[in-house]
Amino acid sequence: MNKFLLYIFLLASLSSCISAKKTTQFQGEITNNSKLHKLVNTPYKLQVNDVLSIGIKAEDPKLVALFGASDSEGSSSGGNLYFNGYTVDRHGNIRIPYIGELNVLGYSEKEVREKIESELKNFIKNIESIFVTVKLSGIKFIVSGEVGSPGTVNLQQNQVSIVEALANAGDIGILGDRENVQIIRKTIDGVQRFTIDMTSIDVFNSEHFYIQPNDVIYVAALPQKTWGTGTTGLQTFTTIASILSIIATTVLLAKNL
Repeated sequence: MNKFLLYIFLLASLSSCISAKKTTQFQGEITNNSKLHKLVNTPYKLQVNDVLSIGIKAEDPKLVALFGASDSEGSSSGGNLYFNGYTVDRHGNIRIPYIGELNVLGYSEKEVREKIESELKNFIKNIESIFVTVKLSGIKFIVSGEVGSPGTVNLQQNQVSIVEALANAGDIGILGDRENVQIIRKTIDGVQRFTIDMTSIDVFNSEHFYIQPNDVIYVAALPQKTWGTGTTGLQTFTTIASILSIIATTVLLAKNL
């Protein structure tokens, strides 16, 4: 009986503790990936619900005041951009005073700037005197699951990596499955799902290392969360010791009956 209880204790301890391998990120040797450089430099294509900051400047401010463009510097905060920025509607359009609706779905920031400059030629003769800027108003994404601070995050950056995204959500918790971090992305072609292994150094070579606006990042839980036996050796020992104590007490009571 004692050997049987000891066997159960050892088996439960080995299966319930979370190993260091599952909680250590970026393991392995670094390998070069020339493909990643190309992917990083691929311009982002605008999607529905993206918010653009558009600035139109000229030596004479009155010349461009009619177009009511958002000031890319003065409207950099998320709250201001919600009211002053240009949101891509469900048809893929933005509305600019006098220019009207302009389709930007699937276009890069540079291509949108060129489209605006082309439209301005209908109103301004000396287009060379006009300076147009088009910027994505940061990158908004959602992080849920086993992280410190799940929720919506909006970073005022042109590029955000999966490492930055998780760090800004409080990082992965001790019960988070670092080998199973999922990115759910809605694109023109439909919903896509990607899985990233944060325990491997190869994450830096992943084509999904940089997230995109409106991505949903989900960190699955390890089985230990369901088992409830503890995340460390001490916690597991305490839990199992309590269980064995109850079993031993029950056995002794049964023998004395």
